[in-house]
Amino acid sequence: MAVNPDDTGQLVRGAAGGDEIAWRGLVDRFSGLVWAVARAHRLANADAADVYQTTWLRLAEHIRRIDHPDRVGAWLATAARRECLQSLRVAGRTLPTDDMDRLDLTPVTGNPTEDAVLAAEQEREDADRAAVVWRALDRLPARCRELLRVLMASPPPSYAEVAAALGLPLGSIGPTRARCLRQLREEVAGITGGASSSN
Repeated sequence: MAVNPDDTGQLVRGAAGGDEIAWRGLVDRFSGLVWAVARAHRLANADAADVYQTTWLRLAEHIRRIDHPDRVGAWLATAARRECLQSLRVAGRTLPTDDMDRLDLTPVTGNPTEDAVLAAEQEREDADRAAVVWRALDRLPARCRELLRVLMASPPPSYAEVAAALGLPLGSIGPTRARCLRQLREEVAGITGGASSSN
């Protein structure tokens, strides 16, 4: 019987039965969530990659014992969170990085066309805006930073998955998200001198 790729419970049951396509379907659907949980804990890249791999290993080890296959996203979020906390305990401290430092902002060289110049300028403006947002995000309280980073996962996680990932009550996610976004807008406005407050 073919597994419906839109039915999470069927994917879990298929993967538990050895269906490689079902397993790939789970990874495709939830890899963004697992990465987002690791990023929310501000792990170094290598540690985040370890958490990602270990979380999927844990699922492979326990997939036949999952009580609610349709809620595997919340299970993965919880498992990833536990692996992150374990990684932080082992490391003894957090080593945050600023991904904006890794951007390749090499200027256009040679004799570029007008379109190339405009594209390069747009990239610089986008990078500048992104840098401001990341700086503003770093100024938020830790709980807001974690929540917003998890919510940026692609595809977006459900509130149940976010609650499991961060250990928050399900009903608090929406109001906390709104409060954190308001604080983020205020921080951006503070950095830019209010220029972004009208957006």
